[in-house]
Amino acid sequence: MPHIVIEHSTGLDRSHDLQALCDTLWQRFASHHSVKGPDTVRTRTIAATAGRIGVEPQTFAHATLLLIPGRSEETRADLAQIVMDELQAHMPDVGSLTVRLTDLNPPYLKRML
Repeated sequence: MPHIVIEHSTGLDRSHDLQALCDTLWQRFASHHSVKGPDTVRTRTIAATAGRIGVEPQTFAHATLLLIPGRSEETRADLAQIVMDELQAHMPDVGSLTVRLTDLNPPYLKRML
């Protein structure tokens, strides 16, 4: 279970291929040695309707990486770096790119078909 939620400036969906970013992150995480299976990986983007940051250009992408506890610090750092690397590759002209890693503590409930 890694979930990657990318909040971003309005309009980046018109200037950047966010589906390609989601697909690439999904592929990299689904094949990572610490991930139990591709069915556990989720990637998505959410446009912010308003925002202000302290740099120019006034664009941002902020990824929250949600993980169930139990991975080593080395693995956690590796996963966070994968997210940052892909943000930089897909959004090199965006003003601010950030990644935050958060533990998703139990209970975590899931239902899938």
